[in-house]
Amino acid sequence: MKKRILLVFMTSLILTSTSFSQTLKPLPLKDLSNFKSQAGNWAIVGDVMMDPSKDVNKSGNEGIKATDGSGVLLNRNDDKIKSHLLTAWEHGDIEIEFDFMMPKGSNSGFYLQGRYEIQLLDSWGVKNPKYSDLGGIYRNWENTPGDIYMGKAPMVNAAKAPGLWQKMYISFNAPRFDKSGKKIQNARFNLVRVNGAIIHENIEVPLPTGGPVDKKETAKGPIMIQGDHGAVAFKNIKYRILDNDPITVGPVSYKYWEGPYTYETDYKDKAPKKSGVSKDGLTWEVSDVEDFFALHMKTEIDVPYDDQYYFEPTYNGYLAVYIDDAIVFKNTGAWFWDKISQPAFNLTKGKHKMDVFYSRSDAWRSPALALFMGSNRLAPQPLHAPSSYFVKSFTAPLHVNVQGEPIILRAFLDFKKDYKLRRTHTVGVGDPSGMNYVFDNALGTLSCIWRGKFVDATPMWNDRGDGSFRPLGDAIYLDNTPQLDILASESAPFSTSFGDEEFRSKGYVINEFTKTPTFKYTIKGMDVEDQSYADAVSNSMIRSLKVTNVKPGTHFRIAHGDRIEKINETNYLIDGNYYIQTLSMHKVREINGKKELVATVPDNGVVSYFLSW
Repeated sequence: MKKRILLVFMTSLILTSTSFSQTLKPLPLKDLSNFKSQAGNWAIVGDVMMDPSKDVNKSGNEGIKATDGSGVLLNRNDDKIKSHLLTAWEHGDIEIEFDFMMPKGSNSGFYLQGRYEIQLLDSWGVKNPKYSDLGGIYRNWENTPGDIYMGKAPMVNAAKAPGLWQKMYISFNAPRFDKSGKKIQNARFNLVRVNGAIIHENIEVPLPTGGPVDKKETAKGPIMIQGDHGAVAFKNIKYRILDNDPITVGPVSYKYWEGPYTYETDYKDKAPKKSGVSKDGLTWEVSDVEDFFALHMKTEIDVPYDDQYYFEPTYNGYLAVYIDDAIVFKNTGAWFWDKISQPAFNLTKGKHKMDVFYSRSDAWRSPALALFMGSNRLAPQPLHAPSSYFVKSFTAPLHVNVQGEPIILRAFLDFKKDYKLRRTHTVGVGDPSGMNYVFDNALGTLSCIWRGKFVDATPMWNDRGDGSFRPLGDAIYLDNTPQLDILASESAPFSTSFGDEEFRSKGYVINEFTKTPTFKYTIKGMDVEDQSYADAVSNSMIRSLKVTNVKPGTHFRIAHGDRIEKINETNYLIDGNYYIQTLSMHKVREINGKKELVATVPDNGVVSYFLSW
């Protein structure tokens, strides 16, 4: 049988890793019992708010307000009290994720094993990030040749504005040592994400970075959070410490049938065309053909611990897996995208019988069979032969990038990534500044905003195409119902949709100065010009509406959410996700349990505000 060239796609591996991250356990933040003693600058609080206008380098901790309670870890250091915080436990390989918040101008660091720093910094608006910016792997300050490490800048600057909650995920492999204690493998950051953006992949760190607990590398060490530079807060810390012991697969015997077959009940009781032992382990390649075949593979797996185990398949066709005659999973149809329930599967240490049924009844896609297995203590490990993980047709992603001027692209948008909330009259606008948005031209609303790269347009063109694009960033979804409306009273709700006679789009024109679209539409007899564009001075997006023929009771909903927190007379924090600054006449009200920031449209029809995130 002719072997195929192995193609492993990083996106598939990342998805596998993400699906296993459901097993991360929370780090309780009811008290400081998970940490070593410290000078007193670290505390557990219930909530925290940081004024984005207060720079800690000038105002100290003046702009930081905390409430009593639990769930948030807060550092408020000063010149006298400024100790680092170390966990009372140590780790080797680890997956960890957390939310963090920093005030303006603040600087901290998150150290794996107390030795390898991922920089935490207020890097909002930095165009060309360095190793010293948010997410950078910090350098050390050695001068001796061979001991110098210059750090690694993040691939993109994914920083949000100061005072907003941000998210970081880290997958880390500790250095390896032989029995004599000699290092045989460097520490490695497998994957680091900030606010949904991948900033590092597969980065070796040959030496401790600056400011470690110890310059000597070890197999295990504590998490350390820098506490002597500036304020920082954390919540929703989740992690799992990973062991290195392998899951082993024994000899694989198989039976082979010529198809087409779909379910294992269609063929398993029939006489096979051939049987044998696979030299390569679990693989579809024992088949004589690529299409229209069925396989029953039997083997034993040896697991190193009593634990809950998880399985992640990649396949084209029909797949069912049993362990000790119990169903691990199987798809009810024969399509590889069918949803498979994958609950935790309890296994005791030792050997267990495994049965794998794989069949194909169509020639639409090439065969592929991969099976990863992991647990709360083990990273996902392949149980299959490498060459079995092969996808004949791979579609390179079609990313639309912004160069010198803004880009305008019409496509469908799955609001909040939900196909059931698909909007079909949306226009994406990508800006060279990295501030991008989608406008809903059937409602006159700003659908979502994000920073970074523009959109993935692959779904528009791949295969039959579905007409949609995906924001290439951590999108903040804003509105999928009208924002401008005529209200019968100050307490009346906004409409949830418009009829054809109430709303009519008039397309858009290009603003000659910003090169972005000004959308034109009519709402209930009022003509509107609506534009949004990046403002380099404030590092924010400005939205401005001009309403002609303003009618009594006309209101505009600037923002809505579960929480709207007033920072000062013109600035508000919305659900901890973004800021609004408005000079229009406005008020905060509550409708059906939700908060709304609402402006009364003046006689001149002008409403404008800044969005910062």
